[in-house]
Amino acid sequence: MDLYPLKFTPIFKYRIWGGNKLKTKLNKDYIEENIGESWEISGVKNNETFVSEGYLKGRSLAQLINTFKGDIIGDNVYKIFGDTFPLLIKFIDAKKPLSIQVHPSNEIAKSRHNSFGKNEMWYVMEAEDDAELIVGFDKSITKEEYEKHLKNGTILDVMHHENVNSGDTFYIPTGRVHAIGEGVMLAEIQQTSDITYRIYDYDRVDAKTGLKRELHNDLALDVIDYRVYESYKTHYDLNKNTSNILVHSPYFKTNIIAIEGHMTIDYSDIDSFVIYICVEGSLDINCNNLDYSLNTGETLLVPSNLNELKLKSVGAKILEVYYQ
Repeated sequence: MDLYPLKFTPIFKYRIWGGNKLKTKLNKDYIEENIGESWEISGVKNNETFVSEGYLKGRSLAQLINTFKGDIIGDNVYKIFGDTFPLLIKFIDAKKPLSIQVHPSNEIAKSRHNSFGKNEMWYVMEAEDDAELIVGFDKSITKEEYEKHLKNGTILDVMHHENVNSGDTFYIPTGRVHAIGEGVMLAEIQQTSDITYRIYDYDRVDAKTGLKRELHNDLALDVIDYRVYESYKTHYDLNKNTSNILVHSPYFKTNIIAIEGHMTIDYSDIDSFVIYICVEGSLDINCNNLDYSLNTGETLLVPSNLNELKLKSVGAKILEVYYQ
């Protein structure tokens, strides 16, 4: 049977800093408290998402790739990654600040953990008044000075704090220290990796364990990029009914589309799966004369062998993600 645009059942993750916006704002279905992450499309081992609709319902991402290979993820993507899906798509709700953390490069992650590195990006969907992100450093710092601040508990003083609003976008390459602040809900696109080095966690105790969370400062020291950059936020255009470049990296490409009325997209030149993440409004999608809907907080995987899609909406915004 033919492939079709695929929705998956999310995996919900308890986090010490999690809230309830994934339920109240994005209509996620769970009963637990402090859910900080919704893993929307995941091929991470032991954390795979499963198709939620259609004749492929119940199939995992790995099973789909094993069966359909390049037809679902693209011939070139399959040649590079085999049965491993290269990206992990999440929604994150930070009721409280996340730890200050950093991710290792592909090379370091491979040698230390037999894993991919974790280059990622954030698209802010909602931010409370005065909400902020921590991204990189505000002033040039040596490794020795960094260690001194860490020891003295003043590491936040040298970090770059940036107030954020809905629509703000940040690319977080490996090596860049970062944290999501209190009151921020965002979409995250990242390499398939769960390797995080936590370097500062506000001395918090996890109510579930009664313990402080583990820090990884020895591992982080040689990973951190200590340089200062002129700007950390991504600037982009938002022309209607076209794919506007958001973040194009060697690990994924993300565009943003603001849909007003009708538009048709042709993917015949892209040898890759495409993921739609609806970050505002809702839209109707027609593919091979079948209709699908996508609402705020939902994601859709478009297999590589589906070339033409017709989109219809009044004011929806979607992130368009692919590998090529």
